Amino acid sequence: MDVVTPRHLTSVTGTGIDLPDPDRLIHLQFRRFAGCPVCNLHLRSIVRRHAEIEAAGVREVVLFHSPADELREHVADLPFAVVADPDRRLYREFGVESARRSLLDPRAWLPILRAVVTGTWHVLRGRERLPSTSPHGGRLGLPADFLIAPDGRVLAEKYGEHASDQWSVDELLAHVSADRASR
Repeated sequence: MDVVTPRHLTSVTGTGIDLPDPDRLIHLQFRRFAGCPVCNLHLRSIVRRHAEIEAAGVREVVLFHSPADELREHVADLPFAVVADPDRRLYREFGVESARRSLLDPRAWLPILRAVVTGTWHVLRGRERLPSTSPHGGRLGLPADFLIAPDGRVLAEKYGEHASDQWSVDELLAHVSADRASR
């Protein structure tokens, strides 16, 4: 995708989101299902460095293929917009897939184990809730990341090859720096 068609999204908390944002870059993340341990582990890394991301002029917008009611209980304390796309309309438009390799790729196994152990610890401490045993849309989603300019151009993109194949904060900030250097 080269240019994003302008649209208005609504977060699970009711906040409106213009995509693209006329004033700043958007890091649009496609995640898996509500309560996904791998997604939660990744989003905690985003939360830890959220101030740094915002200082770089980036707005985080995270999509899940779960219904809003299911998502709210898992994302209530996140400092950025989370959008429900249970019909996978945006997933299809952006070419974000589901595949067995999301869990079967050996590169995902250690991150999945780390996410399950960390997630279990957070559940036991009352910080997180367990995901549904049969999440809406299934467990086989692949992540994707897009950096979108205020004019709608896609500056960088990554389609994950397995459940834990997404940009780190450092990779995101490197794409932001590369865009600034090219102007």
